[in-house]
Amino acid sequence: MFEELFQVPFLLSLSGALAGLLAIHFLYTNLSLRGKTKLHPPGPRPLPLIGNLLQLDLKRLDETLFSLSKTYGPVFTVYFGPKKVVVLAGSRTVRQALVNHAEEFGDRDMNPLFYDINQGHGIIFANGDSWKEMRRFTLTTLRDFGMGKRLSEQKIIEECHLLIKEFEQHKGEAFDNASIINYTASNIISAIMFGKRFEYEDKVFQEMIERDNESNLLAGSAAIMIYNCFPWLGPFLKSWRDLMSNLESSKQHLKDIIAELKDTLNPDDCRGYVDVFCKQMKNLEHDTQKLHYHDENLVNNVFNLFSAGTETTSITLRWSLLFMAKYPQIQDQVQEELSRVVGVRQVRTEDRKNLPYVNAVIHETQRLANIVPMDILHQTSRDVTFQGYFIQKGTTVLPLLTSVLHDESEWETPTAFNPSHFLDEEGNFVKRDAFLPFSAGRRACLGEGLARMELFLFFTSLLQHFRFTPAPGISEDELDLKPLVGFTLHPMPHRLCAVRRQ
Repeated sequence: MFEELFQVPFLLSLSGALAGLLAIHFLYTNLSLRGKTKLHPPGPRPLPLIGNLLQLDLKRLDETLFSLSKTYGPVFTVYFGPKKVVVLAGSRTVRQALVNHAEEFGDRDMNPLFYDINQGHGIIFANGDSWKEMRRFTLTTLRDFGMGKRLSEQKIIEECHLLIKEFEQHKGEAFDNASIINYTASNIISAIMFGKRFEYEDKVFQEMIERDNESNLLAGSAAIMIYNCFPWLGPFLKSWRDLMSNLESSKQHLKDIIAELKDTLNPDDCRGYVDVFCKQMKNLEHDTQKLHYHDENLVNNVFNLFSAGTETTSITLRWSLLFMAKYPQIQDQVQEELSRVVGVRQVRTEDRKNLPYVNAVIHETQRLANIVPMDILHQTSRDVTFQGYFIQKGTTVLPLLTSVLHDESEWETPTAFNPSHFLDEEGNFVKRDAFLPFSAGRRACLGEGLARMELFLFFTSLLQHFRFTPAPGISEDELDLKPLVGFTLHPMPHRLCAVRRQ
């Protein structure tokens, strides 16, 4: 009964009742700005305390913000409760901010959830010298282990063969491919992190992947958005309690793996990222740089990389197979090009340049699926005047990636699956500046090279061996492309047939 009282409508009503407490604060703020000549980004008028929450659809926030951008322009302000957020919308604006003003827009905003996850450690939800050193070390180490290169390619190909065997076991009957694709993607980052993969039947491994999926959905829920606005509500929210429990369990599992690797560490033969980090801690034992090399950074780095390296790749691959079943004529063209260019041999990364249509389909999947609709919150590192507007140091900034990947001024058919977006009149692959699924600038995805290689090799290997169709009794038109909204956008639960090609 108590839990039912603390649902989002009740919380908003409670917040509204307390609105008068901050009315004087807002009045003072507005009056103080009037006397200044600096132009601040426009936006809908906020209410005291609750800001613009009543005007936002928290179940699909990116679409609400995209709609608001058409009224207030590409740089505008919204209030999430009492918190001011400047939203950047449209390809030109987002690129200009993140690339041309990378320093000014390059800090990470530490909202309550982000702090809960990492406590300021790690490489995603962190700032300052520690973040810079961890990012530098991580990029260097991942490159040393072949991320995006031949060494990674071999690991991915080996996993492709195992994935194909798993699909074959269903003998063309419909099944939900979510779990097995999650395990497959996770094993690639596990090999780089720990120097080993996990068996798909490993119950502890399965439970960790399931927890991460649940956490992803919880992190994007309306209740957690309300928590970020009013963190004192956390203990009363079941979603927050469940999310914290999941995070604690997942980190404990990683700590156990790390402890085992530490016990068997051979500094002369590093198996993966964890070994290199532990070796660095030992080498810097009496060095001032040791300040950044400690267990908290190690655990959070691994947690960040493991989660990000699993979620984004697996979700995109699931979307790609759903699109193939939805649009069989596009699947025909993909398989015709694969048969003509590659034949029955194993696809290699170097084949990508000779497979323009396949490459275009993968890019179009990333564009339309738009699995990270809102970039992880940024923060201005100093005062900046941007597109004529003054944005103060420490302001929270939200680059709206939906508005980039679905920008009507950049894409001919922004809401339709159209591989021609990435092809010229002669059928050659073309890059597009408005293609930013990995974000851009100082906070761009660390694993972009690895993710691109994984998507290409997994997708082409599966399409070489199988034809994907809807479950019996369901037509292509009935396949639902509406996303399941979490921190990322998942396909709705569905079943597909993977029919072995002759």
